[in-house]
Amino acid sequence: MTQSQIAPDLVRLVRTAQSGDAAARDALIAQHLPLIYNIIGRALDGHPDVDDVVQETMLRAVRGLDGLREPVRFRSWLVTIAYRQIQLHLRARRTNRDRTVPAPLDVPDPDGDFAERATAEIVVADQRRELIEATHWLDDQDRRLLGLWWQEAAGELTRTELAAALEVPPKHAAVRVQRMKAQLDAARGVVRALRSRPRCPELMAQVRRWNGVADPLWRKRLGRHVRECQQCTLGRHGLVAPEELLLGIAALPVPAALAALATGAATKLAPALSHKLLAVAAVASVAVGGGIVYAVNYSPAPARPPVAVAPPAVVRPSAPGAVAQSRAAVPASASPTARPVVVGTGVQRADIYVAPGGSDQGDGSLGKPYATLDKAAEVVRPGQTIALRGGVYDVSSEISISVNGTSARRITVSNYRDERPILDAAGLPDTDWAIEQSTAYWTVQGLEIRNAPSHALVCSGCRNNVFQRLTLRSNTRAGMMLRDPGTTGNQVLNSDFSGSEGIGLGVQFGSGTGNVVRGNRFFGNRLAGLDLKFDSAVLVEGNWSYDNGGSGFVLTGEPASHQLRDNAAWDNGSHGFTDDAGPTEGLALTDNTAFRNRGSGFALPGGAATLRSNVAVGNTGEPAGLAPDSPQAGNSWQQSGWTADRFRSTTPPPGPRGPDGRLPRTDFLVTDSGPGATMTAD
Repeated sequence: MTQSQIAPDLVRLVRTAQSGDAAARDALIAQHLPLIYNIIGRALDGHPDVDDVVQETMLRAVRGLDGLREPVRFRSWLVTIAYRQIQLHLRARRTNRDRTVPAPLDVPDPDGDFAERATAEIVVADQRRELIEATHWLDDQDRRLLGLWWQEAAGELTRTELAAALEVPPKHAAVRVQRMKAQLDAARGVVRALRSRPRCPELMAQVRRWNGVADPLWRKRLGRHVRECQQCTLGRHGLVAPEELLLGIAALPVPAALAALATGAATKLAPALSHKLLAVAAVASVAVGGGIVYAVNYSPAPARPPVAVAPPAVVRPSAPGAVAQSRAAVPASASPTARPVVVGTGVQRADIYVAPGGSDQGDGSLGKPYATLDKAAEVVRPGQTIALRGGVYDVSSEISISVNGTSARRITVSNYRDERPILDAAGLPDTDWAIEQSTAYWTVQGLEIRNAPSHALVCSGCRNNVFQRLTLRSNTRAGMMLRDPGTTGNQVLNSDFSGSEGIGLGVQFGSGTGNVVRGNRFFGNRLAGLDLKFDSAVLVEGNWSYDNGGSGFVLTGEPASHQLRDNAAWDNGSHGFTDDAGPTEGLALTDNTAFRNRGSGFALPGGAATLRSNVAVGNTGEPAGLAPDSPQAGNSWQQSGWTADRFRSTTPPPGPRGPDGRLPRTDFLVTDSGPGATMTAD
């Protein structure tokens, strides 16, 4: 669209609005609302506050309209206001660590019809998904610029208007656009290399220390390898130009509630700023993404039967004095401000003891305990038990655990009786994990790990381990990670993961059968509560994920085939349950509840998923955004009369776990009959 095409009518409309004509003013706002919504929506990565920033932008335009001396510059002036509001929002968000950018999601939009039905379009559609993922790796400045450039590529902005928003000359703007596109291109190479099968061994060695969160620093590190590696470079062949991919992505629909404000703009915009608008209860308007928000029309793979995952029996430690573990209970909620404490009855006796006042020169006895878990893990043998006495352990170097137990002679590390050992990793460099574990047949229980500048506990290629009654809080990257190929038969039970700057718990970057996540709480993490990027099915049962900045449960893999039963997600900053629009094959959700999340209850557009007896109530977005042909039965959105009044209580109850890791019964989100999570401690 050229300036000459829009100038005459626009000038007349602006001057009429400046003269006090309310109808002209409303028409001016209505005409430009889609443009501003797309710029802000894409630049802010689909953040829940997009509506607020759009409203503030339009309000400032209404208030300042009389001062605009050159009506022909209205569009440039309006875009500049939007760009400044984006900058202010991102600056405020950096100072408020409780807010986050959700993970990427593409939602089917019947009006976004750009997909060809030919085989070639399948390749292009996959590259669009890669492009969306690549935008995660850009910094804030480049994402802001991408939002403007997208509109320029679509013909909605001129280069002059883009440059005016940046407050630089057009030639300088062109340089900045080229630099941004170069960063985007590098990020696309990284994404493709990470998604390739088989993966480059050298690349996988480099990502061993990666936390799984895309950022500019790791883009530079991994991008350097991709440029220099012959195997990774080959994967870049056949990439479609980003302009062609972007032009195939439909414009974001303006939420109905926000669009309604375009009529009577001056009187309706101001009071609307006093509260958050609901985003839309329809699939076309719930377009919340990661690097970019977009709507896409696509043909999903045919539905396949769900993959059955039999939960392995809970392993009972055989080490001397170890307390037998009963089946994990479905956890109840703690108050968001309550300090997480998961301290159960630990071992009554042990082969090796560790205490804060001990010495690694001692013999590890109760009278002469070691001072560090690192020393105990070095000398332990199959069938033995390590007991940690209560108190704070200042972790000064990464703890490495590599000795294997056996199926008949497990190794146990536990708190001693009812004492509370705390491993404080604040003194570690950010390149170290608090605990690095690569073991088989271990039971780790009754410990707290806090303040790790990277990950708190990472188990790489672990087999048949049990992690239970743990507290992992206030760690930077993740509370805990199970990762890498060969991760099989592990169980994460009755533990709390809170206050991470990244995710609570991740099962990622590999494959392996028989892994179980049961009876855990994920809350107050900046990104997702539970994040699965795992290529084999994980059984997720009886967990609660709430008050996280991103989604409660992220269910991805190549493909995702996870099984979820009896879980609850509430008050999360994005979706309750989501597949991030990744490929799914056999993903199945039964008797889960999504309540009061800022996105959809169940956002699962990546492929046909089976949903039975689930509840989605009170979420900002739609109850369930599903791929076509997703089998459904007995879900709340398929029944009439479903509201929050069906729950006995909508107030999360306070209260710590019991000594054995169980939680008391609660009426929160409980229904007298019907679908949804049971919310009980069996």
